[in-house]
Amino acid sequence: MSQCVDAANWFKLQDLNPKNVSLFSGFIEPSIFSMAGTEASIYNPQLHRYINAIPHTNLVGPNFDQSSTGTIQRARLMIRGWVNPHVSYFFAGEFGNNAATMIRGQYQPQLQDGHVVLSYIPGARLEVGIIRAPSAEDAMNGYMSYNYVVFPTVINQLMLQPLYVSNPGQPYPAGPDGSALISSTQTLGVNAFRYPGVQLFDWKNWGHWQIAYGAMVGMYGSVSAGNQSSHPLYAARLQGSYIFSGHGPFRSDVTAWVWYQNAQPTLMHHSYTMQREGVGFQYLQGYMHPWGRQLKFEYMRGNGWIDAPAAFSQQLGLAPALTQAQLYPNLSNTAAGYYVEGGLFLTKNIEMNLRYDYYDRLPNLAAVGGERIFKTWALALQYHITPITKIMAGYYFRTIEAPNVAPNSPGAIVSKAVDNEFAMQAMISF
Repeated sequence: MSQCVDAANWFKLQDLNPKNVSLFSGFIEPSIFSMAGTEASIYNPQLHRYINAIPHTNLVGPNFDQSSTGTIQRARLMIRGWVNPHVSYFFAGEFGNNAATMIRGQYQPQLQDGHVVLSYIPGARLEVGIIRAPSAEDAMNGYMSYNYVVFPTVINQLMLQPLYVSNPGQPYPAGPDGSALISSTQTLGVNAFRYPGVQLFDWKNWGHWQIAYGAMVGMYGSVSAGNQSSHPLYAARLQGSYIFSGHGPFRSDVTAWVWYQNAQPTLMHHSYTMQREGVGFQYLQGYMHPWGRQLKFEYMRGNGWIDAPAAFSQQLGLAPALTQAQLYPNLSNTAAGYYVEGGLFLTKNIEMNLRYDYYDRLPNLAAVGGERIFKTWALALQYHITPITKIMAGYYFRTIEAPNVAPNSPGAIVSKAVDNEFAMQAMISF
């Protein structure tokens, strides 16, 4: 994966190959997840008794059938190169067990990336294909640079878009407060932060200073889901950096960014607005050096198309709102969150990390008990073998708050039952 050490920023890393690149490369991520598997006791009015079941929050996705398991979370095979000095190409297949390869409840490998970049025009490289859309930092960067196995909740729920059958044979049932109830049989995987489209991007250096941009027009959809938008998707990101030394994603620098996304996805022949925006910064100095350090903060918010994942995997006689995803498509529905993290190298190879993430989902529905607040502290330890091969372990202290709900309601019971989580993963690149 030589592209990791030759890139100057994430636009260059993700969208343009280094000049001396291997035709074939990839990585695998063997992973272990473990939770206590705490059950929630939900009253069934038809059976006149309580049903004990483990909620999704205490089960490992994408199958949600175990609380502790080992899996190959990601397995990526990539083909990349240059047609000539001005035309590069990149294709990547995903073969791991994750939400992107879970289509209608069944495993299905995916074409994760597939694009061509034309570098004929100074200051405006043109990219066409399946593109990692300009957006949040944890949605832009490569997996080899992650410090944690588990995404911040705000990234996982607000940015990692699940795709659904937009016009099913039977209309989706109405859920609480204007939502639509969608079963797992109508789920077409997540988009892994990527959309088909066209992007202009480039960067410019002035001494230690660098500015980079990306602006994209595309469609809301994926290879599996097709186009699910009535209008183009627009996405843009602008970032500025001061580079102390080095190069690549692990250079010593300070970078700040701002980004924006807007799409018009359809559901049951109606068009809705999905809007996302955010700001953030990162300071990184002394990567893989004793006392090397990192600090990152990012805030983001969304309007419309807010997804609330299903609480339980099986029916068990429970209400459909507990066993199906609730999609809140109207623009009046909102969500916002942030994460802040820091890291410190104790030796050249050993790094400790601490992160706090906060996600406030549907505060506009607080008065009717629809709001959920997710708070997570993550403590992680990494052993870096090389900059792109390492072992990560982390413990996640999780809480969920359900304001304005009755103490014995399903929302309160599920929120109180949430487990802490242990996760361990190896990043093995080739």
